Amino acid sequence: MARFGRLTLGLGISLLAGAAHAAQDIEIHQVSADGVGDSIGTVTVEDSQHGLLLTPDLSGLSPGMHGFHVHQNPSCEPAEKNGEMTAALAAGGHFNPNDGEHHGPYQEGHLGDLPVLMVDQDGNATTPVLAPRLEMADLQGHALMVHQGGDTYAPEPELGGGGARVACGVIDQ
Repeated sequence: MARFGRLTLGLGISLLAGAAHAAQDIEIHQVSADGVGDSIGTVTVEDSQHGLLLTPDLSGLSPGMHGFHVHQNPSCEPAEKNGEMTAALAAGGHFNPNDGEHHGPYQEGHLGDLPVLMVDQDGNATTPVLAPRLEMADLQGHALMVHQGGDTYAPEPELGGGGARVACGVIDQ
């Protein structure tokens, strides 16, 4: 019986060690029409039994709610739209492999719709969010995006009203 206990304990420790290595830190940078700027911190992503857990450790953002999404392409570079350079436009639109509407993370909308990012009065975002329909494998080859404003998870205003892209990180392949 003692041998079984040691085997179970060893297996448990191995599983926990494997889970600890499964988390990935995504570096997030300020973005502008001029390009990718300084790092503002990281978002740690890891699978959980309830979906993808995203834990931000970001600073230098404006206080309040910010739209937070997975975008289609693995780039944070600016691109041209209507003759003007636009911050992080090379990231493309929201990750949306099922061609869903913009309904938020808890309905059958874009898979790239994440819960809003809450930023405190000092400009820090540290509150974890859960994306119940995603797992880490879904993120590979995409970008995480922080928008200037909050998100209504509705088609109006356009894409929930998040506004300009202010920070971005590429998810390693």
